[in-house]
Amino acid sequence: MGIVRLSQLRILLAVAEHGGFTAAAEQTGKSQPTMSRSIAALEADLGAVLLVRRRDGVALTEAGQQAVTRAREAIRHFDLIRPGVAAAAGQVRGPLRLASLPSATGTLIAARLRTFSDRYPQVGVRLLEGYSPEIRGWLQNGAAEIGVVILPEPGMHTVPLGTDTMVALLPRGHALAARETVPVQALAREPFILTTGECRPVILDGVRRAGATLDVAYEAGELSAIIAMVEAGLGVTIVPALGLPAHLGSAVARPLNVSIARNLALAVPSLDDCTPAARAFLEHALVP
Repeated sequence: MGIVRLSQLRILLAVAEHGGFTAAAEQTGKSQPTMSRSIAALEADLGAVLLVRRRDGVALTEAGQQAVTRAREAIRHFDLIRPGVAAAAGQVRGPLRLASLPSATGTLIAARLRTFSDRYPQVGVRLLEGYSPEIRGWLQNGAAEIGVVILPEPGMHTVPLGTDTMVALLPRGHALAARETVPVQALAREPFILTTGECRPVILDGVRRAGATLDVAYEAGELSAIIAMVEAGLGVTIVPALGLPAHLGSAVARPLNVSIARNLALAVPSLDDCTPAARAFLEHALVP
């Protein structure tokens, strides 16, 4: 068996993450023949087939999945050398891949990113947006060094970021819209538009604790669609306050009479093994 090269591992990850040679070549700027030769050489070096070519792209073999896992780990440790040495010399530099919930980016992350970039100009931040399962996966496989998560998040080091309080959303002319706070029990008697997103269990648990049962008339995933349905008078709903746009059209948001909320935090898989840039962002987030 030959020597496995770091460049081969990077190409393997690119092909695996983008699902094929074409997309990986576009992202990396390398030609498809170059990437194919690199994978073939890596397979020869390792003595195993790593990828199976299909009409719609490629699929990892069992050996390929093992190789990708080890490649991510090897590349992550290699990429820590330069920023680690810089940190030991009193400098924080290098890339930082930050994964955020869409509702948290503009409200909890953007301002912190601005002041962080002012303090650490040599850190290049790449922002990824997704929902909890995606963010958890990115943190676990090394695609992101730090991410916004919903507590609790077992197995990760977390720093509290803020609370996302749920509010009632109603058509402007609705009788409940005239109240300063809206009873959950009253919302439960109305046709209800229930999210299919990750706030769903938080909402259902809060309604249950309030001793009510929802009359679910519609379900939708995107917040924009839910707002449009409320504006159309199809029903009422409960949504996270952080995700709401400044202008709601003919819908109005009102506080609930009980507290329904989710606690958000910044997370890294391990504080001892995180990059200097990720550690610096964690510490920066703790500053008022």
